[in-house]
Amino acid sequence: MYDPLHDKIPGCGDAYPDSYWANVSGDAPADDGAIDHDIDVDVAIIGAGYTGLSCALHLAQQHGIKASVFEANKTAWGCSGRNAGFILKSSGRKSYSNMQQQWGEEVMRGIYGEMCAGVETVKELISQAKAQGIDCQPQEAGYIKVAHKPKMLNELIALAKLQQKMFGYDVEILSKDEVRQQYMDDRNAYGAIRYQDGFGINPLKLAWGYQQLARNAGAKIYTASPVINWHEENSDTASATQLLHTPNGIVKAKKVVIATNGYTPKGFHSLVTNRTLPVLSQIIVTEPLSDEQITACNFLTSNVVMDTRALKYYYRKLPDNRLLFGGRGAITGKSADDPYYAQRLLSVLKTSFPALANIKYHYAWSGWICMALDDLPHIYQSHDKVSQSNVFYSMGYCGSGVSFSVQAGKRLAEKVAGIESPNLPLYQKALPKFPLAPLRRLGQWSYFHYGKIKDEYF
Repeated sequence: MYDPLHDKIPGCGDAYPDSYWANVSGDAPADDGAIDHDIDVDVAIIGAGYTGLSCALHLAQQHGIKASVFEANKTAWGCSGRNAGFILKSSGRKSYSNMQQQWGEEVMRGIYGEMCAGVETVKELISQAKAQGIDCQPQEAGYIKVAHKPKMLNELIALAKLQQKMFGYDVEILSKDEVRQQYMDDRNAYGAIRYQDGFGINPLKLAWGYQQLARNAGAKIYTASPVINWHEENSDTASATQLLHTPNGIVKAKKVVIATNGYTPKGFHSLVTNRTLPVLSQIIVTEPLSDEQITACNFLTSNVVMDTRALKYYYRKLPDNRLLFGGRGAITGKSADDPYYAQRLLSVLKTSFPALANIKYHYAWSGWICMALDDLPHIYQSHDKVSQSNVFYSMGYCGSGVSFSVQAGKRLAEKVAGIESPNLPLYQKALPKFPLAPLRRLGQWSYFHYGKIKDEYF
């Protein structure tokens, strides 16, 4: 499997992975094919995932700028088409209480407002895409965060009370019996808190909807067009031109947006080198559950579910009564397809639902999410060098980018158009570099072992 810490090209026109989403979503909407000649563009966006498509869409709709998007493989070939499809008001891995301690209440509330705006934008775009024939199948609203140990329920209750106080957030506290009787009989759930506004979607069709909206607004979406080399002309001046080499043509761009997140190739650009850690997340989807199995598990909900482990598990019941179940995957791309990781998830699923002791999985796949050292996404324009002021990026969603990436794309579009972003760390600070960056995978391995011990014994 492509590994962004080792490989310089993610492929060229590669097919989607053999995922559930790729198998049930039907045919992708039309794109503009592979670039086959040299072109000049005002704005080049690298990566046709949620961020790049949102940036292109908002540039066209709100700023009258017709950008061109260049994707190595197919639209949403990366994490945008491989994730679990959870729409949440999530801020990465950094808690709002930590934000408040570090930056104060005004900044904390500003970041919360950006996360809320992301969810509302997603809902609006889902409606627009459905009107044009692309339905990403949003399920019933509700996000359940379950305590995987009895003592973790106290932490969840404290979190719920804090969010109720901070934001007036509608958070319901559920006992172990209430979870198991009213939602699903998860034997690893010892209570939960339930939010009213999270929901699940088909993530690949969500991206296809963004693509169609962006093209209808005037953007170009070029697939099978990886950027295999990148250099500048007049690099010491404000009129520096970015030259992006693809297999069959050179793109000369005035401005470039890097929207590759966890799939950013090794050594891609100095602005992002050593500033992210790509981490594999693994997902399985089971065979369809029978009515008898659903009754035995008391699976009454289609809410999205996540637990409190350091190495989190997450799941949801899909529209065709299959279960999607996810968690951490391999550490390297070389090991990504080892069936051990899918089997491990299946074993954990069976401990939650013993009635599914004989269940099999029909689909298993993995994808790279993008971790940031400070646990926050960053949407950034550099001013360190004159020539770099026309290069922009958004990265580091920490596994929570399905909804916020759309808001990130919108803010990227504003930066490209010369509009000042809100004065928040998300938009004013560069991604911090990882210390001892060549040892990032060793640090990840150490954290996984720490997390395993913490989840089991503490």
